[in-house]
Amino acid sequence: MNLVLRRVRMGAALICFVGMTAYARAQAPVSGLQKQLDRIDFGIGGIGILTHETSGPDHLLGQTIDDKPGNTLGVLINLRYIKSPLIGLEFNVNYSKYVQNYTGTTVEPGGGTIPLILGIQADAVEYSAGWVFHPPKVFGIPTYVSVGAGSTDFVPSRGGGHAFLPQARATYYYSAGVEKSVFSPHFGLRAGFRQGFFLAPDFETNYLTNLKHTYTTEPTAGFYFHF
Repeated sequence: MNLVLRRVRMGAALICFVGMTAYARAQAPVSGLQKQLDRIDFGIGGIGILTHETSGPDHLLGQTIDDKPGNTLGVLINLRYIKSPLIGLEFNVNYSKYVQNYTGTTVEPGGGTIPLILGIQADAVEYSAGWVFHPPKVFGIPTYVSVGAGSTDFVPSRGGGHAFLPQARATYYYSAGVEKSVFSPHFGLRAGFRQGFFLAPDFETNYLTNLKHTYTTEPTAGFYFHF
């Protein structure tokens, strides 16, 4: 009986010790570095790129040039710093590869005009930064909205770029979506909708210039790590 009583006392003492230790750790001041790290998350996901076609007169002949980009898939990477639900910053890298399909009319070497049918394969890389905030939850699921600007670099590929020149276009974007921690506060899933706006690329070539703005529609899905 005494042995059982001693074990009960030892167990109670151990529980008290663990509880007091946990309480002390919870009450311990958070370091400045840890406080800043707690505000950072890193996200990566897949993204669909659906680009609106454009049509307008070129700078060489004034003939109509149609640009019908192919649809493709890409990767979206973002780094966020969230100070509060209404104040946050994000930096994005958006990568994809697709073909710009141009049709219209151009000049032949001996004079006159010939039909233009040209496809230029290029890497499209967006570098952008913006403001992100978290509105109230929807059906208990955290939401986010972001808006920002940057640049999209169009770099013709070696195989299908036909030696055209690379070109950068100013880009503006907005996005909205939902995110949810799973398994751990440090890991979660994120899904959303995004659109980017920029001047249609012409690869520094006047007979491909139509000076029309276009936009992409980008559904996204992926995951994020929270420090």
